Amino acid sequence: MRAFKVGVDSTSLKPLGLDPFEVLDWAIINGADGVQFSEAPREASDKSFFRELAVHAAQNGLYLEWGGGEHVPFDLSTGKSKDIRPGNERSVQQAVALGARTIRSCSGGLMRWRKDLPSTETLLRESARELRAERPMFEDHGLTLAIETHFEFTTFELVRLFDMAGAEPGGSLGICLDTMNLLTMLEDPVRAAERVLPWIVTTHIKDGGIVLAESGFTTFTAEAGRGVVDLPAIFRMLSAAREQGINLSIEDHGGDFAIPLFDPEFRAGFPDLGIAELCLLLKLAHRTHGLMEREDLSILDRSRWPAVCAVRVKRDIEAVRNIVEASCASRQFHE
Repeated sequence: MRAFKVGVDSTSLKPLGLDPFEVLDWAIINGADGVQFSEAPREASDKSFFRELAVHAAQNGLYLEWGGGEHVPFDLSTGKSKDIRPGNERSVQQAVALGARTIRSCSGGLMRWRKDLPSTETLLRESARELRAERPMFEDHGLTLAIETHFEFTTFELVRLFDMAGAEPGGSLGICLDTMNLLTMLEDPVRAAERVLPWIVTTHIKDGGIVLAESGFTTFTAEAGRGVVDLPAIFRMLSAAREQGINLSIEDHGGDFAIPLFDPEFRAGFPDLGIAELCLLLKLAHRTHGLMEREDLSILDRSRWPAVCAVRVKRDIEAVRNIVEASCASRQFHE
């Protein structure tokens, strides 16, 4: 199994109020191998800022990954059309100055939970149209727009989106695999990772749980190694899939998500959810219930995240590295 670099996403540390250089210093002190910056800091208009940040990272052996991209040409607070090209042009310039090869793109909203936004098919069609038009901009700079597995498209739909946009793995479009968000989109994390495996270029490594609720399911984040996301299986896939290593960037936070699966209208928005995968989710829910009964797992309220984030993210780093090392040792033993 190929070794991974284990780093942290900057949003995990947001409550600490650190500037980008302090985030890098936090990573150094706490044993991380790099940082994925998901949000552009206020200094982002200054190209010298990016060069200095890149130098600081390189001097300390840290990888850097960039964010700030967009892929849905709608204002998701209003549902109105939005020109995302200027923002992506800015993100391309920033990534080039930073020396990054990927730009994470996150929609940032619970689209399936709202009835006042464009349909999924409309979002897919218009996103594909815009991304096809922007493809030369990313290709000219050797950049990949890494769409996060978030709350607008399932992995089934992301594969269709790439096909509609005329994209190929290794090109202008890819995936930032958020391992816990997959549960919230009613996907088994291992099966979902398999579906988009050729497209994965960056990650948000996050553990989680899923439990049955009165309206369907509730999903929630968990400290790495304590939830039911099969991180070892996902790491083995990522290790075998690419010649160039993928970094494991930890994103963690508090909170939970209510999934009204028993609402027929909501459930109709997930036409690719089959019996086999639903059974896998039920199996994970059974495991989660057992962990919670033994008090080995619980939901962390979002309001408590600022108080625990520094300690928990440090433990996340150690846990993910231990999982990688254990998986390496197991594979070598069997070989």
